[in-house]
Amino acid sequence: MTADHNRLVDETSPYLLQHKDNPVHWWPWGDAAFAAARERDKPVLLSVGYSACHWCHVMAHESFEDDATAALMNTHFISIKVDREERPDVDAIYMKALQLMGEHGGWPLTMFLKPDGRPFYGGTYFPPEPAYGRSSFRQVLTFMADAWKNQQADIDKGADALVGAIAERHTERLRDGISLSLLDSAADRLLDYIDISAGGMNGAPKFPMPFVFEFLWRAYKRRSDVRFRSAVTTTLTRICQGGIYDHLGGGFARYSTDAEWLVPHFEKMLYDNAQLIDLMALVWQETRDPLLAVRTRETIAWLTREMIGENGAFTAALDADSEGEEGKFTVWTEAEIDRLLGDETDFFKAAYDVTPGGNWEGHAILNRTTQAGAPFDAGLDARLAKSRAILLHARETRARPGRDDKVMADWNGLAIAALARAGAAYGEPAWIALAEKVFAAVLNTMQWTDENKRKRLGHSLCRGRLQQTAMLDDYANMSAAALALYSAAGGKAYLDQVEAWMELAETLYGDAEGGGYFFTAGDARDLIVRTKSANDSAVPSGNGTMTFNLARLFYLTGKAEYRARAGRCVAALEVEAMKSFPHGATLLNAYEVLETALQVVIVGARDDTQTQELLRAVHATSLPNLILDVIPDGAALPATHPAHGKPTIDGRAAAYVCRGPVCSPPQTSAASLQRVL
Repeated sequence: MTADHNRLVDETSPYLLQHKDNPVHWWPWGDAAFAAARERDKPVLLSVGYSACHWCHVMAHESFEDDATAALMNTHFISIKVDREERPDVDAIYMKALQLMGEHGGWPLTMFLKPDGRPFYGGTYFPPEPAYGRSSFRQVLTFMADAWKNQQADIDKGADALVGAIAERHTERLRDGISLSLLDSAADRLLDYIDISAGGMNGAPKFPMPFVFEFLWRAYKRRSDVRFRSAVTTTLTRICQGGIYDHLGGGFARYSTDAEWLVPHFEKMLYDNAQLIDLMALVWQETRDPLLAVRTRETIAWLTREMIGENGAFTAALDADSEGEEGKFTVWTEAEIDRLLGDETDFFKAAYDVTPGGNWEGHAILNRTTQAGAPFDAGLDARLAKSRAILLHARETRARPGRDDKVMADWNGLAIAALARAGAAYGEPAWIALAEKVFAAVLNTMQWTDENKRKRLGHSLCRGRLQQTAMLDDYANMSAAALALYSAAGGKAYLDQVEAWMELAETLYGDAEGGGYFFTAGDARDLIVRTKSANDSAVPSGNGTMTFNLARLFYLTGKAEYRARAGRCVAALEVEAMKSFPHGATLLNAYEVLETALQVVIVGARDDTQTQELLRAVHATSLPNLILDVIPDGAALPATHPAHGKPTIDGRAAAYVCRGPVCSPPQTSAASLQRVL
């Protein structure tokens, strides 16, 4: 084989393998590609995407499969293809560079780099011919090749400025620090950006953004202001009844392209569904809305049925496209439904917005938006379920969208925590057992031992290959999962594991000078800078989740160092969290837990009937700031814990509800505990 060829054939990432037959001489990310760029004095063309990305597929078909375009790339550039899910650290650096250029972020991400990795120009999707106000991709390639030959001084100047801006450490602090009143003010302002009729943020496209609506739910719980409650419940109802939800197979698509939640980009991501399960459980604990319960059960059933991967944990995503068409697997024509449903067809079509001309490109996206304001009718749903089952069976004969079968530690952490909390809320031990099984699968197959004999998490596992380069989010989300399991199932091993990961994260990712945590480990060698952020994207920020973890550990263990670390993280990133708000909501939510945790301690054997009754009372209440611990009678809480030394009462399990240093009298019945809560 010649030196110039497409090198992706040996990769395991489904996204990279989608490009293994391109005429482009792709390289995977690594030292070899940059060495080739230096040796040949060529710029690097970096293309970042992911397997379920619709516009990534479009650009691949239009440009990367085109011989003429590939010839330009091969002649003038060293072309590197990166799966952003496999290497989110790479994506984070160059996406920030693009945004510093004044461009909107998105995928595919197209960046031009010097052979040392410094960026000097970029964009997202480029069309094959000039369109959308953009130059064609071939025009961009030609211009960049010419600039490389004739404008090196300008390229160096721009690259230096970009790297400096990416690496800049912000030392700003809020004058009076962050406070609950500041959170209240932010919640008030946020209401102005909420679509009060359709839910979600105003305008289109619409993303679910669960961390934003958790922030609003917390504001409701603090202030009993029904405006915040309504913003959350309206959003969840409209999402659950809209076309963004798969009414046949369960699960939510990535986002809606319109303002009504009707037309999704049809890919389903593990992280979206995990976060929505979590938010629905938190809200259901108070509203008891049967719609949320049904959608939660259907979504967990989908995860169990379609998303278990090679190691027993969850895979990353399902594609939007099948047979080269977006949504083809999901949408219907009226004629198909008429043929399949017989006497029930008119009833079903009226319920699910099926019309002769369709509601999207001549097809029907099943949705129940017209019912979004009506109470959920279990009898009606039972009748419709029979028709849904027929259509689902018929849909299974279609060509399926591709599944990205990477197993990601950080995304699995989100899913494990959601399953554990939902299982506790709904009284579903099978969901907690599934969460424990998935947690064990990650531990058993995605850890490795470094040269210092430290057991470290890997980031992704695909086709037997573990990517050892882990991100902060892997430790943050898997620690959050262990804490959720400790609360839902008990077991000191979970708490011990969190403490071990927190110490490792402090060593590898901690910013000793500035506070908070870098996204990448200190021994990472293939990146131009280390980034640090409180910015929530499609997933909660690692720093926000770390603050949650540290706060919970402080209350559970009484170790002051955990509180200190959490406080330093908040102080270091509070300005960014407020400037990027609502995309700093996770850090702000974590601050609330740090300051106002509600500690509930149940003294009694976990498997005791009375203890279980008290646990059900706790889990039946929406308590965003809950820190729950169950300890046997006679076991010692930390000496600083307000419930230290509290006993059972006359041999009966007893619950103590503590705010700050003050605890309630012992509660020995579920009814009395619920009243206190």
